[in-house]
Amino acid sequence: MSDVQIGLSGLAVLFVLIALRMPVGLALIGVSFGGLWYLMGWGIAWGSLGLIPYQFSANWVLSSVPMFLLLGYVCYHAQLTQGLFRAARLWLSRVPGGLAVASIFGTTGFAAVCGSSVACSAAMGRVAVPEMIEHRYNPGLATSTVAIAGTVGALLPPSIIMILYGIIAQEPITKLFLGGITAGLLTVLGYIIVVTIRVKLNPELAPAPEERISTEERLKALWEVWPVVMIMVGIFGGLFAGLFTPTEAGAVGASLACVVALCKGTLTWARLRDAVLETLLTTGTILIIAMGASLLTRFLSLSGAGDYLSSMVIDAGASTFAILMIIVLIYLLLGMFLEPIGAMLLTLPIVLPIVDSVGLSLIWFGVVLTKLLEIGMVTPPIGMNIFVIKSVVGNLVSTGAIFKGVLWFLLMDVLVLALLMGVPELVLFLPEHFG
Repeated sequence: MSDVQIGLSGLAVLFVLIALRMPVGLALIGVSFGGLWYLMGWGIAWGSLGLIPYQFSANWVLSSVPMFLLLGYVCYHAQLTQGLFRAARLWLSRVPGGLAVASIFGTTGFAAVCGSSVACSAAMGRVAVPEMIEHRYNPGLATSTVAIAGTVGALLPPSIIMILYGIIAQEPITKLFLGGITAGLLTVLGYIIVVTIRVKLNPELAPAPEERISTEERLKALWEVWPVVMIMVGIFGGLFAGLFTPTEAGAVGASLACVVALCKGTLTWARLRDAVLETLLTTGTILIIAMGASLLTRFLSLSGAGDYLSSMVIDAGASTFAILMIIVLIYLLLGMFLEPIGAMLLTLPIVLPIVDSVGLSLIWFGVVLTKLLEIGMVTPPIGMNIFVIKSVVGNLVSTGAIFKGVLWFLLMDVLVLALLMGVPELVLFLPEHFG
């Protein structure tokens, strides 16, 4: 058996293990170690297992991941984001489907300090869904709106997915963040259009509010969002002004969140402990998957399987459009079964050389890839955001009803994705002029 055949066999075994529901990180490490052992011998396999994960995890830029995660968890546990939905609700009360639109704005605001779509959905689901149900909103519309709005968390900075992509693709994280802003705002606009159209066609989905809201109440609610505004200004103002790097921005943001929470009196030792514990658990999970992916990259490189697959696609003479469509379909399919970070790290060793060889911008591709991965967060059968919302609402609404409601938003996601792919300048304008 040739080296390339060994590499391809290893990939086949890897996908079988993942299909059998083996944790992605363990499957990556196990297959890569076994393949290196078969190719190079026991000593080199053990040496790679000790050296390669260390080389990856010792990357200084990677330290921003736990810091941004801590920022998000502190904001959540210290209740710094609760005012977002209330302010949006009061200001948008007269808009068709105002509470649903408010949940989209509230989730977007939380995304700007969190970077995790699951955390966004969980946090806003506990606040927005009960409020909408109380105001006689259709449960399917209420739950699907929050589930889909959570996906914006990976597009807007500080996106954990973009940080990991930037490290692996060796692209500036600041430029990825800037590119993600346009994609995130277009996505938010698209979701608002979907809600507005659905409510216009069927007003029973979201009854108009009966309460009268004074200007004083609206201004008071607007004051409640100052913690998130202060944190956002502190992070992104300093980041894009060049006062600190994306790596340092995470630490600055986490520290600022703690200071703001202490000033508000909402940060207790118990809440800080919970935030730190969740940060450690999530960081550990991400690092195990990322280390496994770095081992897989070495295995594919030594076996030649990665180059073989890339050259096979390139030599087939397919157009750039055809190659992109194949990549899109692969990620949409993987998104149905794998969580985003695992799907990305599993495939980048093969996909990046293909994208680079056809002359596409890796900044643009990173943003499009993030959008594709987030679509997978709400597609059956393993739509993580759907099950997060389901765990929040319990038996109030069925999982099928949430998936059905999300289908309307997925149509808009496809349109936004087509726009980003058809007009790359939408993504690249901010990175090229301000990056």
